[in-house]
Amino acid sequence: MTKEQLNAAWHDGPSAYIHAITDTYLQRLGGSLTADNMDALSANQHTLLAYRYLLDEVMEGGFIQLIQNGFGPYVLSGPFPYMMKRMWGLTDFGKFLFNVQREYRHHQAELEADLTEAEFMALYEQHEALNEMGDAFLDDYQEDTTPAIATYVREHETEFI
Repeated sequence: MTKEQLNAAWHDGPSAYIHAITDTYLQRLGGSLTADNMDALSANQHTLLAYRYLLDEVMEGGFIQLIQNGFGPYVLSGPFPYMMKRMWGLTDFGKFLFNVQREYRHHQAELEADLTEAEFMALYEQHEALNEMGDAFLDDYQEDTTPAIATYVREHETEFI
């Protein structure tokens, strides 16, 4: 990714900037993150990719979709909540993620099970707390968190590119 491409993505907005950078990660990884290519990214790069997955999945279908699409372990069981809270200075968002993580772990087996479409849709009724947390992300966190993360990355670009 060239400096010009980074600047263009920056001017397109925080989400576009995050996507442009993480798209390069995914291209370099052959299209997806696997156990075999995990070592190709640094801790900060993993954190940014985890936020991208969270942003895309929760915006589309909440935390239940994030988990059902296989991102629960990476986003909620990994170091992502800790990195947000302690390393990147997003304390309130990190605390929020730890609450989501607690709910996820409490129901992990059920949330990660292979389900029919009807069973998947029923999860939204059965796990109201996760629905509310998805709404909280959209209503209370995303609007401030996405620009804060993009700014953090911009200020520390050499750690991400």
